Amino acid sequence: MIIWIASYPKSGNTYIRSFLSAYYFSKDGNFNFELLKNIKQFPNVEFFEEPFEGAEQASKNWLIAQKMIKDKKKVFFLKTHSCLGLFKGKPFTTPEYSLGGIYIVRDPRNVITSVKNHFSLDEEGAYKFITDINTNAKELYSKDYRTWVLLSNWSNHYRSWVKSKNFRKLLIKYEDFEDNKYRTFRDIIIFVNTLMNNTERVDEAKLEKAIESTNFNVLKNKEKNEGFEEAAYSKDEQKKKVFFNLGFNNRWKNLLNDDMRKKIENEFNSEMKELNYL
Repeated sequence: MIIWIASYPKSGNTYIRSFLSAYYFSKDGNFNFELLKNIKQFPNVEFFEEPFEGAEQASKNWLIAQKMIKDKKKVFFLKTHSCLGLFKGKPFTTPEYSLGGIYIVRDPRNVITSVKNHFSLDEEGAYKFITDINTNAKELYSKDYRTWVLLSNWSNHYRSWVKSKNFRKLLIKYEDFEDNKYRTFRDIIIFVNTLMNNTERVDEAKLEKAIESTNFNVLKNKEKNEGFEEAAYSKDEQKKKVFFNLGFNNRWKNLLNDDMRKKIENEFNSEMKELNYL
């Protein structure tokens, strides 16, 4: 069965993935980049033997791959940026294969500035990215349809995961990691243990070490010293861009012009109010 770690791009998915890999896949909670291999991204090339001819063929194979995962009779964490729902009548996942999900949401005024940097887009390109219902992964991540997912826009993505009732989910706001990091990470562990029917109490020492060793500045320094294979290449593909870029210092008040701020707030007014971003 699968426990999903889901989010819109540049919303803290890798941060949670790092913490979970440190807590569940190390002896003492001490993080290293190798541990991330325990939490793979779905869909990805390794889950499918042959390339697909297009998005429709890709969507027909999502559940086939997930059935193979379930047949291993273990619980797997999987990262995804996919919208939750149907594409051409084919579901991304179902309760048959999904034990639960952790959904991370981030203020879209900060998402846009991070998307702009990560994908080497100008401001209007980044705005189109987060507002277009047809935004998908192929052009931005890979030309291989085995990695294809529909992202849709920021609000559709959020609502698809949070409002569906098909399996249990935990909503985490990216901003909670700054405001109350310990409680937020502890809540994640309790949620995961509950999903797995794990009655063990939270290992407080391991929890604290996992939080400490995945601190954003620690991750940033590790990337600087060791490199990070998941970092995106610049537009000219001559070198990789910094993945762990600004973190909590990515503040829209300092980076976003007033006209763009208003456009985003108008576009996502309902969801932002619901999340107390407005």
